[in-house]
Amino acid sequence: MRRNTAFALSVPLLLAACATPLQQCIGRNTDEYRTVSRLLAVVEGNLARGYAWEEREVVRDRLTQCRDLYRDKEGNVQVSYRPCWQDYVDTQRYRVPIDPAAETRKRDNLAARKTALATQAAAAVRACKAAYPEKQG
Repeated sequence: MRRNTAFALSVPLLLAACATPLQQCIGRNTDEYRTVSRLLAVVEGNLARGYAWEEREVVRDRLTQCRDLYRDKEGNVQVSYRPCWQDYVDTQRYRVPIDPAAETRKRDNLAARKTALATQAAAAVRACKAAYPEKQG
């Protein structure tokens, strides 16, 4: 799982709301091409490094200050602080060995798929530009 998942998931929604109809059309019709391109970049990076990166979430605890509320003899709310242990989730990134032959096959298949999708994506972009011409000015 990636860091700041909630933020990462909300950004495309916010940007989609601000996009022009042309940008929305292009985004919808080139999504698979962009996904294959990202996957290809990851696989090529793995081959160049000789290993892949993975992430795992680890629950840890840390000493912090906890706030306690109580009422004094007059009935007023009072605040006190005490040390306490609280859990938090930390994301660790670690190396994973790869099989170069399998990664090479994966790279070749993704490169072929990207080439096939490139013509479809270019046609979709042309169709979107025809459907939603940009205003000059």
